[in-house]
Amino acid sequence: MGGGAVGGYVGAHLHRLGHDVTLIDAWPEHVEAIRARGLELYGMTDEERCTVQVPTMHLTEVQSISKQRPIDICFISVKSYDTEWATLMMRQYLAPGGFVVSLQNCINEERIAGIVGWGRVIGCIAAAISVDMYEAGHIRRTVPKGGANHTVFRVGEVHGRVTARAQMVADMIAEIDSVKVTTNLWGERWSKLCLNGMRNGVSAATGLGGNEIDRNDALRRFSIRLGGEAVRIGQALGYQLENIGKLPPEKLALASEGEPAALAEIEALMLAGTNSGARSNLQRPSMGQDMLKGRRTEIEFMNGFVAEKGAEIGRAAGAHVRLTELVQRIQRGELSPDPAHLMAP
Repeated sequence: MGGGAVGGYVGAHLHRLGHDVTLIDAWPEHVEAIRARGLELYGMTDEERCTVQVPTMHLTEVQSISKQRPIDICFISVKSYDTEWATLMMRQYLAPGGFVVSLQNCINEERIAGIVGWGRVIGCIAAAISVDMYEAGHIRRTVPKGGANHTVFRVGEVHGRVTARAQMVADMIAEIDSVKVTTNLWGERWSKLCLNGMRNGVSAATGLGGNEIDRNDALRRFSIRLGGEAVRIGQALGYQLENIGKLPPEKLALASEGEPAALAEIEALMLAGTNSGARSNLQRPSMGQDMLKGRRTEIEFMNGFVAEKGAEIGRAAGAHVRLTELVQRIQRGELSPDPAHLMAP
């Protein structure tokens, strides 16, 4: 449910690998382009280029699933603000043992569980995959495959135990890219939220891609402040944090608090990733893509969520509050994206 950048990329590859997959999407032109020409997938290498003739449905056609075999696994891969209605739409078509996998940014497992029950929810985190649906029927990946260097997908149960169904989902995904079954879904989710919180809203507010942001001293420091605030809130909430991308969480928090050695180390890691050539200059976080396309962003579910959780436990998240308000103003057309918004103190 959701055949955009991540959902389309994963769904098409699963179909290419022989799994019985149908994509459902809300963008009519995208559905029709896939039906006419297949879903065109691109990557950083020629070997990743392929066209997949994956079955695709318009939202208006979902009721026809009632004439088919019930759904064993429903991957929800829509924007966070669409989670509830998408889950509710698909719930009635689940098989008795069927379940829902949240393949999304942000933390949506609780929203899904409120509709299908906690026992029918699994989380799947796509870490540093960076894919872009730049036009209907075309999805490109703008970072290399993880392979042995980086585990891209993390599949986990909400209760933290390794189960046969979590392993089954991981085995399905393993031929797409590196994957593991995690016993730390919530820590992994918050760690990914820290990373998204550092990058997505900054791209939306400035109009810049990831490499341009990291190479700008002021924007890089603001991103570090965002990351450090989110780390401290996650720690206070009791999460066992993983690395924030390649950044050690405690070092990131110390860097955001002005500790010189930690700041030097974190900045060096960020600049090394930018200058290595591993990340395409086309790479733009998903919220930056949404802003370019005039779409609603997930800012309330990302930086706004961090600020909300911080307020609940009495930990300030001033950078997240500021960024959330700024991106909302840009969405409303009151401002245009501009690096200057975040370069002032």
